[in-house]
Amino acid sequence: MTLILALDFGGTKLAAALVNLGSRDWLGYERRLSPMDTDAHTDLEIMRSLIHSLLQGKKPAAIGVSFGGPVDATTGTVRLSHHVSGWENIPLKDLLETEFGISTSVDNDANVAALGEYRFGAGQGYDSLFYITVSTGVGGGWILNGQPWRGTGGMAGEIGHMVVDPAGPVCLCGKRGCVERLASGPYMAQDVRERLENEPQRGKRVRSLVGENLELVTGKVVSEAAAAGDDLAQEILYRGAWGLGVGIGNVANLVNPQLFVLGGSVTKAGNRWWEVVKQTARETALPEVDFAIAPAALGDDAPLWGAVALAQMSCL
Repeated sequence: MTLILALDFGGTKLAAALVNLGSRDWLGYERRLSPMDTDAHTDLEIMRSLIHSLLQGKKPAAIGVSFGGPVDATTGTVRLSHHVSGWENIPLKDLLETEFGISTSVDNDANVAALGEYRFGAGQGYDSLFYITVSTGVGGGWILNGQPWRGTGGMAGEIGHMVVDPAGPVCLCGKRGCVERLASGPYMAQDVRERLENEPQRGKRVRSLVGENLELVTGKVVSEAAAAGDDLAQEILYRGAWGLGVGIGNVANLVNPQLFVLGGSVTKAGNRWWEVVKQTARETALPEVDFAIAPAALGDDAPLWGAVALAQMSCL
């Protein structure tokens, strides 16, 4: 049997899994949340412990790595993480190959998840798809004519930093009204917290869920409050869905993929969120542009299964 080790360095979690090539069942699976004050060194130490726990003397044929941030896939170098400090220009491929003596492939998490959904999930049977993860941030990954498309410098798919509201709030990247600034979980939580501080009569359901401790407001809390009818939570959540829908509609006009696959924690926000995304995308795109929007079939494991596919490509 040919063993594959799949690793996922997320913005808030780390995961590792072991699988036999050709199988759809994990032989082993380890997952751990990152500490609040984590950095690259801490994340690498945690991942090492997960790897050793899985391998226990076994040696895989290849390692595939999904990383939550810009990556030079040619060299396997992490350019940076927008959410974890210390990852600037870290040669992750070289570090893992030196330590474990195994061929390693590294790519951005959205690219890897796109590959996972194409090979094993919602994208099976399609030639072109755009995968979008809506979670701690918003990123995208392309499959065009059955192959990953990373762009000249590996930055293709950055839908999170497409401006959809030039008068909107300022994003981490410095621009206003980016899809990520409107639609990602942490930013929606931030906007709700600020509104709650300035509008004491609103957000009763949100306040109830966090016991008036506004620091406890998260994207998940916003979704739960919106589902329970909280008007402020609904306003922020569906503004994010609108922003994402505008981005999707514009991408549909520009590149015309068959399918958009949406994954990440925010996509669990309920039916109304999906309705707003789909309706806005349809209204934004030209009537002649045909496309489908579907939830990721692999859920939170899309990056891990994509890492399997990435490693598999190096074995061929």
